Amino acid sequence: MLEKTRETTGFVPEEVILVKLGEIVLKGLNRNTFESVLLKNMRRRLAAVGNFDVKIAQSTVYVIPRDEQADLELAAERVQKIFGIVTFCRARVTEKSMERILPEACRYLEDTLRRCKTFKVEAKRSDKAFPLTSPEISREVGGALLEAFPHLTVNVHQPDLVVRVEIRDFGAYIHGEPLPGAGGIPVGTGGKAAVLISGGIDSPVAAWCMAKRGLELVPVHFASPPYTSERAEQKVKDLLKKVSEYAGRMFMFTVPFARVQEEILQNCPEEYFTILMRRFMMRVAERIARKEQCGALITGESLGQVASQTLQAIACTDAAAEMPVFRPLIGMDKSEIVKISREIDTFSISIQPFEDCCTVFTPKHPRTRPELSAVLEAESALDVEALVQECVENAVITRISPV
Repeated sequence: MLEKTRETTGFVPEEVILVKLGEIVLKGLNRNTFESVLLKNMRRRLAAVGNFDVKIAQSTVYVIPRDEQADLELAAERVQKIFGIVTFCRARVTEKSMERILPEACRYLEDTLRRCKTFKVEAKRSDKAFPLTSPEISREVGGALLEAFPHLTVNVHQPDLVVRVEIRDFGAYIHGEPLPGAGGIPVGTGGKAAVLISGGIDSPVAAWCMAKRGLELVPVHFASPPYTSERAEQKVKDLLKKVSEYAGRMFMFTVPFARVQEEILQNCPEEYFTILMRRFMMRVAERIARKEQCGALITGESLGQVASQTLQAIACTDAAAEMPVFRPLIGMDKSEIVKISREIDTFSISIQPFEDCCTVFTPKHPRTRPELSAVLEAESALDVEALVQECVENAVITRISPV
């Protein structure tokens, strides 16, 4: 693999990224399909930060710079947010000989080793033609490190650093502790779903959760100008850019929703306003989802969090759609949702004070346990099909790409 890079570009990389796969390895006969999608996603995400070869062999993905301009640090940041990867690390690559491995281990890990007090060496010999066994490699490397860094001692149970040496078909790889990847399965392997996205905390987290399970996302956002501002819509775009760092590019449908809300306000009992609004959202999102060949809808609802998220209200909402509705946050409390939003860096955007359409015309006393028959009676005052069709026809599409 490295020889091919040398032959085609004349450049010999000293450092690469090694990627370990997650649950992909359990996919049996479908494993090749999952690996193919992962490699495609990785190549797309890395294209903007340099010229890299992305190859898979021996259950490991190799990210290999093809020239000096390839930014390995930025590449590592992007790799960390690609679903399907369980761990990854930057590694020094060298020839498969102890004469090269020993000095390179000392040089490559020097800064880290000087900050440590204890260490151990773990060796893995995938290339069985290599003359030393894994325990022998560990002893040789450990001895060289102790000689080069006299302050160190060996601790095989709780070391400050585990030095890893992997002897593979394409070379010897030296690295420290691997970093956690995003986990999950590659986006695109689970199908496609439309996510109802607002500017709040919950829906971006729900979108991230389902992208982690391999779903390609089609965001549907409901805007209500003049009651909501352009800054509220930009807030949603900023949230989706954060999600797209994990989920990849997507196309957001912004639906003008003010007329629907005005019609409900003027013609229906106030206590049913929220549930009727949610039913219209589901219908519009489903119509867009079918046009985009999606197989499900996604919402950010959590049971009992607000009036529209009681068991009875959710049942009335679902009755307006025929597609499956995924609610990955349904059993989470707010602190759990906030924790994830902080981890994926959407929280600070979500709390910006730009209100979305869900806060427009909020009833003083919403019906928390609505009966479907009463909801349908209230809804009968509206031309449902005409309003839904108007929303779909006037939706504006925006491409969302990772930052």
